[in-house]
Amino acid sequence: VQLQASGGGLVQAGGSLRLSCAATIRAFNSYGMGWFRQAPGKEREFVAAINQRGSDTYYGDSVKGRFTISRDNAKNMVYLQMNSLKPEDTAVYSCAVRRYGATWYAIREYDYWGQGTQVTVSS
Repeated sequence: VQLQASGGGLVQAGGSLRLSCAATIRAFNSYGMGWFRQAPGKEREFVAAINQRGSDTYYGDSVKGRFTISRDNAKNMVYLQMNSLKPEDTAVYSCAVRRYGATWYAIREYDYWGQGTQVTVSS
Protein backbone atom coordinates (compact mmCIF):
# COMPACT_ATOMS: atom_id res chain seq x y z
CA VAL A 1 0.00 0.00 0.00
CA GLN A 2 1.29 3.42 -0.93
CA LEU A 3 -0.25 6.79 -0.25
CA GLN A 4 1.24 9.93 -1.72
CA ALA A 5 -0.04 13.33 -0.69
CA SER A 6 0.65 16.42 -2.77
CA GLY A 7 -0.56 19.95 -3.33
CA GLY A 8 0.81 21.65 -0.27
CA GLY A 9 2.57 24.98 -0.35
CA LEU A 10 2.72 28.50 0.96
CA VAL A 11 -0.45 30.57 0.83
CA GLN A 12 -1.66 33.78 2.40
CA ALA A 13 -4.41 33.80 4.99
CA GLY A 14 -7.78 33.68 3.30
CA GLY A 15 -6.43 31.75 0.35
CA SER A 16 -7.13 28.23 -0.87
CA LEU A 17 -5.26 25.04 -1.59
CA ARG A 18 -6.31 21.66 -2.90
CA LEU A 19 -4.50 18.63 -1.57
CA SER A 20 -4.48 15.33 -3.41
CA CYS A 21 -3.72 11.83 -2.19
CA ALA A 22 -2.92 9.09 -4.68
CA ALA A 23 -3.48 5.60 -3.33
CA THR A 24 -1.82 2.49 -4.65
CA ILE A 25 -4.03 -0.13 -3.10
CA ARG A 26 -6.25 -2.96 -4.29
CA ALA A 27 -9.96 -2.41 -3.95
CA PHE A 28 -9.59 1.26 -3.14
CA ASN A 29 -13.35 1.60 -2.93
CA SER A 30 -13.35 -0.78 0.03
CA TYR A 31 -11.50 1.70 2.20
CA GLY A 32 -12.49 4.81 4.03
CA MET A 33 -10.06 7.67 3.70
CA GLY A 34 -8.96 10.35 6.09
CA TRP A 35 -6.86 13.47 6.26
CA PHE A 36 -4.91 14.36 9.39
CA ARG A 37 -2.49 17.15 10.16
CA GLN A 38 0.32 17.75 12.58
CA ALA A 39 1.81 21.09 13.47
CA PRO A 40 5.22 21.42 15.14
CA GLY A 41 5.03 20.57 18.80
CA LYS A 42 1.41 19.45 18.57
CA GLU A 43 -0.35 16.12 18.39
CA ARG A 44 -1.73 14.76 15.16
CA GLU A 45 -5.20 16.14 14.55
CA PHE A 46 -8.14 14.76 12.62
CA VAL A 47 -9.13 16.96 9.69
CA ALA A 48 -11.62 15.09 7.53
CA ALA A 49 -12.75 11.65 6.44
CA ILE A 50 -14.91 10.12 3.76
CA ASN A 51 -16.56 6.74 3.54
CA GLN A 52 -15.96 4.11 0.88
CA ARG A 53 -18.57 5.34 -1.57
CA GLY A 54 -18.04 9.02 -0.89
CA SER A 55 -21.58 9.45 0.35
CA ASP A 56 -20.66 10.43 3.91
CA THR A 57 -18.08 12.95 5.07
CA TYR A 58 -16.81 13.95 8.48
CA TYR A 59 -14.86 17.00 9.62
CA GLY A 60 -12.93 18.23 12.57
CA ASP A 61 -14.51 21.18 14.32
CA SER A 62 -11.71 23.54 13.38
CA VAL A 63 -12.21 23.04 9.63
CA LYS A 64 -15.97 22.62 9.29
CA GLY A 65 -17.40 24.94 6.67
CA ARG A 66 -13.97 25.68 5.19
CA PHE A 67 -12.61 22.32 4.03
CA THR A 68 -14.22 19.75 1.76
CA ILE A 69 -13.10 16.16 1.32
CA SER A 70 -13.95 14.19 -1.81
CA ARG A 71 -12.78 11.07 -3.61
CA ASP A 72 -12.64 9.61 -7.09
CA ASN A 73 -12.73 5.84 -6.86
CA ALA A 74 -12.06 5.43 -10.58
CA LYS A 75 -8.71 7.18 -10.11
CA ASN A 76 -7.85 5.96 -6.59
CA MET A 77 -7.69 9.55 -5.44
CA VAL A 78 -8.89 11.53 -2.47
CA TYR A 79 -8.88 15.32 -2.28
CA LEU A 80 -9.03 18.01 0.35
CA GLN A 81 -10.20 21.41 -0.80
CA MET A 82 -9.13 23.99 1.76
CA ASN A 83 -10.67 27.45 1.64
CA SER A 84 -10.43 30.48 3.90
CA LEU A 85 -7.12 29.26 5.21
CA LYS A 86 -5.84 30.56 8.50
CA PRO A 87 -2.31 30.65 9.95
CA GLU A 88 -3.39 28.00 12.45
CA ASP A 89 -3.98 25.61 9.55
CA THR A 90 -0.22 25.45 9.07
CA ALA A 91 0.85 21.83 9.42
CA VAL A 92 1.97 18.72 7.62
CA TYR A 93 -1.12 17.09 6.11
CA SER A 94 -1.22 13.33 5.65
CA CYS A 95 -3.75 10.96 4.17
CA ALA A 96 -4.61 7.57 5.60
CA VAL A 97 -6.80 4.58 4.81
CA ARG A 98 -8.96 2.35 6.98
CA ARG A 99 -10.94 -0.78 6.26
CA TYR A 100 -13.08 -0.94 9.35
CA GLY A 101 -13.84 1.23 12.32
CA ALA A 102 -16.44 2.98 14.34
CA THR A 103 -14.88 6.39 14.88
CA TRP A 104 -13.69 8.32 11.87
CA TYR A 105 -11.51 10.71 13.84
CA ALA A 106 -9.63 7.97 15.70
CA ILE A 107 -6.04 7.69 14.56
CA ARG A 108 -5.81 4.10 15.79
CA GLU A 109 -8.46 2.99 13.30
CA TYR A 110 -6.37 3.87 10.26
CA ASP A 111 -4.30 1.08 8.79
CA TYR A 112 -1.91 2.80 6.39
CA TRP A 113 -0.44 6.27 6.29
CA GLY A 114 1.30 8.26 3.63
CA GLN A 115 4.01 10.85 3.86
CA GLY A 116 2.61 14.27 4.33
CA THR A 117 2.63 17.50 2.43
CA GLN A 118 3.50 20.80 4.08
CA VAL A 119 0.90 23.55 4.19
CA THR A 120 2.03 26.94 5.39
CA VAL A 121 -0.40 29.82 5.79
CA SER A 122 1.09 33.26 6.27
CA SER A 123 -0.71 36.05 8.07
